[in-house]
Amino acid sequence: MKPFGSRGSMIRYARRARRILLNQGPLGLIDAIGRRLRGPSSPTRHEYRRIELREPFEPLSFPEPRQPSASVIVPIQDDLRSAHECLTALLTHSGAYPFEVIAVVDGSRGDHARYARLWRNAHLIVNREPLAFFAACNRGAENGRGRYLVFLSDRVQVRPGWLDALVGTFELRGDAGAVGARLLLSDGRLREAGGIVFEDGTHRAYGTLDDPCRPEYSYLRAVDYCSGMCMAVRSDLFGQTNGFENGFALTRYVDIDFGLRIREAGFRMYIQPLSEAVTCGPHNGDDGNGEWGGRTSDTRYRERLVKRWKYALQGHGPSLDSPERDDRRSGFKRAFFSDFAIPAPDRDSGSLRLVNLFSILQEQGYEITFASMGLEARQPYLGDLQKRGVECLYRPYEDSIEEHLRRQGARYDLVVLSRLETAAELMHSARRWCPHARILFDTVDLHFQRVEREGTVRNESRIRRIARRVKKQELALVAQADTTLVVSETERGLLAVEAPGADVRVVSNIHRIPGSQEPFPHRRDILFIGGFAHPPNTDAVLFFCQDVLPRIWYELPDVGFFVIGSDPPPEVERLASNQVRVLGYVPDVEPHLSKCRLSVAPLRFGAGIKGKINQSLAHGLPVVATSMAAEGMFLKDGESVLIADGAQEFADAVVRLYLDEALWNKVSAGGLAVMERHFGFEAARKSIKALLAG
Repeated sequence: MKPFGSRGSMIRYARRARRILLNQGPLGLIDAIGRRLRGPSSPTRHEYRRIELREPFEPLSFPEPRQPSASVIVPIQDDLRSAHECLTALLTHSGAYPFEVIAVVDGSRGDHARYARLWRNAHLIVNREPLAFFAACNRGAENGRGRYLVFLSDRVQVRPGWLDALVGTFELRGDAGAVGARLLLSDGRLREAGGIVFEDGTHRAYGTLDDPCRPEYSYLRAVDYCSGMCMAVRSDLFGQTNGFENGFALTRYVDIDFGLRIREAGFRMYIQPLSEAVTCGPHNGDDGNGEWGGRTSDTRYRERLVKRWKYALQGHGPSLDSPERDDRRSGFKRAFFSDFAIPAPDRDSGSLRLVNLFSILQEQGYEITFASMGLEARQPYLGDLQKRGVECLYRPYEDSIEEHLRRQGARYDLVVLSRLETAAELMHSARRWCPHARILFDTVDLHFQRVEREGTVRNESRIRRIARRVKKQELALVAQADTTLVVSETERGLLAVEAPGADVRVVSNIHRIPGSQEPFPHRRDILFIGGFAHPPNTDAVLFFCQDVLPRIWYELPDVGFFVIGSDPPPEVERLASNQVRVLGYVPDVEPHLSKCRLSVAPLRFGAGIKGKINQSLAHGLPVVATSMAAEGMFLKDGESVLIADGAQEFADAVVRLYLDEALWNKVSAGGLAVMERHFGFEAARKSIKALLAG
C-alpha cells in the first residue's frame, strides 16, 4: 500500500490489506502492495518533436483505395515546406481506415506540377483565385468520396492513431455528427480541446495552455464547437448543412456556426482526445486571427452569430469563469463510479459488467466519472474508457477520492460504489459530500456468502469467523446506501431476509451475444475461463484436474483441457502437461470459445452470477456446472446446462455432453436463449430504466 501518515491512515490501510487478502488472496495483496510502492502509472505531458524537412523533399505516395472510409482534405495555406511536413505526418500515422487525400491549392502558388510530383496519388484541386481556409475546405469536400470528410490544416502535424480515434468515434456514438481532435502545442501544452459558447455569443476554448493530460481534457465529450484545423464530419451531414459558412471573417465564428448547425440537424459535436494533432504555427495564443485562446473582441461577428442563433443560444447561460464545470447546461446528468481497480473487461466479468453498465447509463443521458481506489492510470484500460466518453480520475492530478468528492460532490446525481472494500472506504464521504446524489452500493457479488461457502468447503473455523465479520460490514453498508445492487434474484431473496428494509435491485451481468461459430463436429477439448485473483477459480481448477479429469480420461483418453485466466498461481501452473494447457491471460478468447466442445464451471464455493458461464453460453458453447455455479442464472439441467456436483457425477456429465451431438445442440440453443432473455443488453436496459425511475 502507499506510505502511512497518521495512526488513522495506518488503521485504514491495515483494514484494506485485510480485505484484499480476504477477497484476492496473498498474491492479490502482494500485487497491490507492489503497485502502491511503485506508484501508479499516469499520463504526463511532454514536448513533441515536429517533423522538419529540408529541400529537396522526398516524394510521398498516398494510397488509392477503391472505396475510402475517409476523405482527408488539406487546404494548402502556408508554404510548401509546412504543407509537405503536414502530409508526411499524415502518411506516417495513417491507421486502419482507408483514406484518400485531397489537397486544395491556390492558382497563384507556383509550380503545381511540382505538387503533383511530390504528392503522388493525392487528388490536387487548383483554385483560380486564393480562398480562405473554410472556403477551400468546402471546395475539397465537393470531391470527397469517403463516408467521412476529415479537414486538416497544413499548419498541424497529426499524431499516431489520430485517424482511427477520430473516425472510430462515429461507430461509438450514433449521435456524432462531427468529431474534433485535441490540438497541442509543440512544447507539450494544450492548445484547445473544443469549446463552449454562451448566450451572448462569447466563447471559451477548453484547457488553453494547460496540461493536456488532465482528466477533464482527456475523455470523449460533447462540445459546442471544435477547431476545423483537425475535424471529421459525416459526408451526408456536411452536405445537408451546406458546409462551412463563409460569411464570418474570423475562423472561430465559422467553427461555432458549424457546431450550432450540427446540433440543429439533430446531431452532436464531440472532441476525441485520443486523436491528437500538434500545431506548428505561432505559439503565443494566436491562430492567425488573434482569438483562439479566449473571447474575441470583434463584436460585429459576435452580434451576427447571436442574431442568427438567437433561440438556439437562449439555453446556453451567461459567460462563466470555469466553463469546464458547466455540466448542467448540456442536459446530461452525471454519475460517479468507484471500484477497487480500473475495469479490465478482458480479465474479469465484474469489469465487463461495469463497462457495459457505463454504456447503458450514457444512453440514458448520464455523463460518467470513474475513479479506482488507487487512482491508477493503467493502460490500455484507461484509454479505452476515455475513448468511450468516461472521465477517469488518476494521479498526479487527483490524490484523494475523498477530496474530489468534497470539492465536486455536489455535481453528481448518482454515486455508485462497487464492491465491499470500495463502499467501506467511500460511503461516509459520499453521504457527506454528494447531497443531491442517490448512493448505490453495487455488491457485484455478496462477499459474505462467498466467504461462508469457502469456510464450509474448507471446513476452517478461521474463515467462518471472517465471514461473520464480513457479513456484519456488508449488511451495514446495505443499510447506509439508498439502493443496493445485486446480480441475481437469489441474492435479492437472501437480502430480503437479512436486510428486510433495504431497497435491493437486480442488475445482472451484461453481455453481447455473438452466438455459435462452429458446429459440434468441428470442435474438440474442454475449456475453463476465470481469473485467478478470485480464489474460487483456483479451487475449481484443482478440484477438476485432481478429482474429475482422470475419470474423464478413462472414457475420453485424448481430450485436452485448456485453462485460461490471468495470474494462475503456482499450484495451477504445476498442473500443466501435454493435455492440460495452462495458458494464463489470453487477450482474445474467441478462438477457444469457437473451437472447444464444451466449457466447465466446477466451482465449489462462490457467489453471484458467473461470468465464465455467461461468456461460454453467449458463444453457443455448452457448459457443465455445479449447482452452486449455476445458481440464480435461470438455467435448467438438461435444457440449457448440465448440472453436476460430485466428481464422478461431473465427469459423467462431461462425457455425455462431449459425445452426444443432439444433446449438445439442444443445450447450446437453450443457453443462447437464456442469455438473450436475461443477460443481453435489452434485459439490462429494462433493469436500469426501472432503477433510475425510482
